[in-house]
Formats: sequence, C-alpha cells, structure tokens
Amino acid sequence: MIKLINNCVRDIITIMNKYIVAIGGGEIGQLKTLKIDKKIVSLTKKKNPNLLFIPTASDDSQSYIETVEKIYKKKLGCNTDTLLLINEKPTKSEIEKKIFSADIIYVGGGNTLKMMKLWRRLGIDKMLISAYNKGTILCGISAGAICWFQYGHSDSMSFYNPNSWDYVRVKGTGILKGTMCPHFNGQTRGIKRKQSFSKMMQRKGGLGIAIDNCAAIIFCNESLKIINSKKDAKAYTLSKKSKKIITTPIPS
Repeated sequence: MIKLINNCVRDIITIMNKYIVAIGGGEIGQLKTLKIDKKIVSLTKKKNPNLLFIPTASDDSQSYIETVEKIYKKKLGCNTDTLLLINEKPTKSEIEKKIFSADIIYVGGGNTLKMMKLWRRLGIDKMLISAYNKGTILCGISAGAICWFQYGHSDSMSFYNPNSWDYVRVKGTGILKGTMCPHFNGQTRGIKRKQSFSKMMQRKGGLGIAIDNCAAIIFCNESLKIINSKKDAKAYTLSKKSKKIITTPIPS
C-alpha cells in the first residue's frame, strides 16, 4: 500500500511539472546540441518517450526530419513522429492525435513568421498550449524557441527578400513572458543579433530573453535553469532602464 501511495504521489508531481526548453541555436546534426537533447529526453523519465517533430518553419524539410530522427530516434531512443503542415494537409483530428500523444514536442528552426501565421490559422497554437498544460514537454531551437514566448526577435524577412531585410518582432504563443532572441552571439547574413536585439528592446521595452548558440533555458513551472553544450554559451535578460538597455547574464 505504501509503495502504491508513493507511486501515485510521484505521478502527480510529474504531471504538475510543466517544461519548456528553449534552445538558442546550434547544428543538431553535428551534435552541437547533443547535451541539451539528452537532457530534454531525460525530463520525460521514460526510456523510449514519444517525440513529435514539427518542421513547419523549414517548409517541412525532409533532410531536417531525417536529422532529427537520426539524433532523437537512433541515438537517444525516442519513438519519433512528424507533423507535416506544408507538404500535407492533415485534418484537425489527425493533428490533435499527434500532438496529444507526444511526450516531447520539438519545433525546428526557420521562418518564424510563416510558421506562426499557419499555426494560428489552424489552431495549432492553442493545441500546443493545451498539451503544455497537460504536461507535454515543449522544446525547440531558434524559431522553435521563439514560438513559446510572447514575442521573438526574428530573421523571417530574410526568407522573402535576402538582399534587403531587417529583423522583426514576431508574435508567439505567449506561454512565456517577454521577447526572446535566439543566436544572441551570432548573426544572419552579416547582421549581428546582439546589436539589433538591443535596438528592438530600446524601442519596444519590456523583458528581453537572449540565448546564445549551444545554450538553452529549461523553464519548469516558475523556475528556470541554464544548460549549455559549449562552455562559454550563455543566456541573458535585457531590460530598459533610464533609456539604456541593461544586459544581464542569467546565472548558470
């Protein structure tokens, strides 16, 4: 009886823990985020968890799908599935079945603006919020990290006009507060993220969250933890004080 009660308590605690893992960037296929990927799988406390990959931002890239399967299925032992929204037109019930049967939902990088527009049109943003509230681990990289916040610092316009574009603020699902910037120590097509994000926060104000490549923030309920797969990779908060932007490293 005591063992049964302890098992029930442990199950309740597991259900109450709601996780989001936001990865700043890094080449998953080159194992640059492997330490983070292993941590994501371990959060499920299952030997072979079900992982759903959503590659909307990359236009359902087949090579991206194969890379995620190589890491999460072959190397980390997950049962992997993919939700295709560009190359296929699944019904609402088919989408719900995939989302609500997953232990982990991993969202890939790419065009955040295009992804969020499609998600909102199909109601997928609301489905993902429901999955999170039921205990599904939400995670992703770059666009797949931005999407969990209120807003994100995005290079989406570079997909439409590579020769003349600027970073834009894209609306996310709003599960997490603030404006999130991935690749904080990197750049897109020669335009550095750090300076651009600081200017955006200067204009918009509020809370900024910035994550370097090969770093991630694990949000669990009301707490957070930094994890990195490269020693000097960090995460930061940005805030506006007296018309200046204050960038503060989040303690690891």
